[in-house]
Amino acid sequence: MIEVKVTTIINPTEDEKKVEDAILKMFPLIELETVTTDEGKFIEGTGDIESLRDIHDLIRKEEIIDTARTRLVAGSYKHPTRTHFLINKQVATKGRLNFAPAIEEPLGSINVDIEADNAEDMEILIEWLTPPTEDGVALFEADMPEL
Repeated sequence: MIEVKVTTIINPTEDEKKVEDAILKMFPLIELETVTTDEGKFIEGTGDIESLRDIHDLIRKEEIIDTARTRLVAGSYKHPTRTHFLINKQVATKGRLNFAPAIEEPLGSINVDIEADNAEDMEILIEWLTPPTEDGVALFEADMPEL
């Protein structure tokens, strides 16, 4: 089983609806909720592997398979059942996928945490999302795994 958690802070200068729309452009199948804590106001949601279908397609549309693979592999360093990456929130408002730097951006990023039941499932997921390439072209395209 794959669990996808998406979280982002809503800065006081941001329109909550626009932030929510940015997340839904990346993850349209995730149900979102607004949570207020001592650290601020956040939008968060949880989904399964189906919620990654649009990210899968955007990685190909943006022609960033190698970059995405690097981020997914780096995000799973020392944790073979998990991976983590950040999406540029501002770019997401336009429906485009851009991986944010490895550290949180000043105005916040969309945090994506993916957890699998075991390391093998995580490897299968990474192969589906970001297959190996040659000159930026995927060497194969696997069907969405049933994880």
